[in-house]
Amino acid sequence: MSGYVLKLARQSTGLTQERLAEEVGVDVTTVQGWESGRRPLAAVSAGDFLQLCVRLTRLGAPASTGRHLREAIEADQVLSTGITAAAAWVNPETHPLAASVHRWTITNLITWPILSKVPEHLHEFGRPSTWRGPVPAQPTLTAEERTRFFDHLLTVAQRAASADEALLRRQAVYLLGFDGRPDVVDWLRAEWRRAGRGTAGTTQITGMLEARSASVALAAAGDSTYLSDFVNHMTDGPAELANLNYWAYWIGELSNEQTSDAFMLDPDTRSWTGTRLLHHLMRRMQPQSPQLPLHVFTLHALVASRPALLNGDPAVRTALRGVVDKLIATPTVGRAERDQLVGLQYAVRIADR
Repeated sequence: MSGYVLKLARQSTGLTQERLAEEVGVDVTTVQGWESGRRPLAAVSAGDFLQLCVRLTRLGAPASTGRHLREAIEADQVLSTGITAAAAWVNPETHPLAASVHRWTITNLITWPILSKVPEHLHEFGRPSTWRGPVPAQPTLTAEERTRFFDHLLTVAQRAASADEALLRRQAVYLLGFDGRPDVVDWLRAEWRRAGRGTAGTTQITGMLEARSASVALAAAGDSTYLSDFVNHMTDGPAELANLNYWAYWIGELSNEQTSDAFMLDPDTRSWTGTRLLHHLMRRMQPQSPQLPLHVFTLHALVASRPALLNGDPAVRTALRGVVDKLIATPTVGRAERDQLVGLQYAVRIADR
């Protein structure tokens, strides 16, 4: 992933590989190796990596280039660990899936070669030009690499059982939703039944998060019934709080990195405004989305907890009204989601007065 992100950053500056090599003081074969993955960026010294990031931004790449490259390196580590280990167990203390709570940007990088979809956050680099040379036009995994990666995730999900392995297990279960093999989907259904309709307690949220991950994974695999059932039972205060805190972290409103899921039960949510989350959720309120029940529930809970979000820019209310009206007119929307959408309609009307 990091090689492709580097290529996008370089192309955004208009430089050739030869010119970039001159600018950072390396041989052109080094740049070619970085972009192709033959020379992993993860092996570059911290000082040289920082110099590369700074030079790219000074040459015209987005200011966020360094962050994108760091996240791509982390995605590389997740993929390479899984592909190398396959069905073998890896020490949780060194596993990259246990290092930190992932945001959507890293997850989208991990799934890039699986879904063949350029991560949305990389669009700021502009439209990529045609890739020249023997390298494919996007990150790819061979059939064997894909199988090895998902076999490893299944091993992790089945064997990580202790409390200090909860984050590792949850993130592996989530990624298994992109596998699609029938036996894995069956395993996810069994996992959902095992986790039950857990809700967040006052001291731990492991059960709720395990059920959430299994529900979202099954939705990604094409079965949204479990997610609808999970959302319908996530009605208590701690569960709604945990869900909102998780979403705020997921899309970057909570800036501090987290190494466990415990932050989701923090009752003080003043560190994030909800503005960014509001726009993020509105963009994802699509009738065909397998995660629509969770998106509608979260948007309803967000507006209910922060009604002032609708009191500012009238354009925000107009956009929300359009999204809600479209979904209410969609016959496939479930009853619970429809009730929540009606509540959002009422909130917009109140804010318009």
